[in-house]
Amino acid sequence: MINYGSMIKTLSIVIPVYNEEAFIRKIISRVKAVNLKGIKKEIIVVNDGSTDRTRQILKRVTGRKTKNTVTQIIHKRNGGKGSAIKAGLKRITGDVVIIQDADLEYDPVDYVQLLKPIQEGEADVVYGSRFMGDRPHRVLFFWHMVGNNILTLISNMFTNLNLTDMETGYKMFTAKVAKRVNLQENGFGMEPEFTAKISKMKCRVYEVGISYHGRGYDQGKKIGWRDGVNAFWCILRYNLFS
Repeated sequence: MINYGSMIKTLSIVIPVYNEEAFIRKIISRVKAVNLKGIKKEIIVVNDGSTDRTRQILKRVTGRKTKNTVTQIIHKRNGGKGSAIKAGLKRITGDVVIIQDADLEYDPVDYVQLLKPIQEGEADVVYGSRFMGDRPHRVLFFWHMVGNNILTLISNMFTNLNLTDMETGYKMFTAKVAKRVNLQENGFGMEPEFTAKISKMKCRVYEVGISYHGRGYDQGKKIGWRDGVNAFWCILRYNLFS
């Protein structure tokens, strides 16, 4: 088995952002602070039509000269999480990429654990599961958990994977996968779409337990029941009809 540790020079971090003025400065600071033991970080922030002060804050952050590059892509209108991720993936130059939500629900400290299966040559894709492992998890939203479990189960039935958390925001994958996956969905439907497509690509998929600091709707959480219905349709569409 090939050990990819010495081959990973740069990790690209794609951060889709929509109206996150309260969190964007802190998440970029946390990403920069993670010690990846010689692996450089390329930070690509996609400002997806924010109407608050996110753009002004990012202008100051990206204008600073630091050892970790920060690139801002600006969308004039909000196109959705999938749209922002697609734009970010077109700009990556790293060997491995991870999607990082801007809302502080996911902790960049977990990058080290997520990288291990790829560094050891075992995985092409690594999911960060909120439902396994011994890392801290905020107790929140029972029905969200039920909905996520149902969607994960249905997705697994079609893909023949045994994931515990298909909808996780933490998905890390090699640049080779990023170039081939060809995402179509503009919204949260990109999660089941991505899973269906990497399954068809016969990618080696691993799962790692991560910490999770969920936030409430009063703190700006954006996903709702309509996204769950769309996710179900996307499971069918990308497993059966594409």
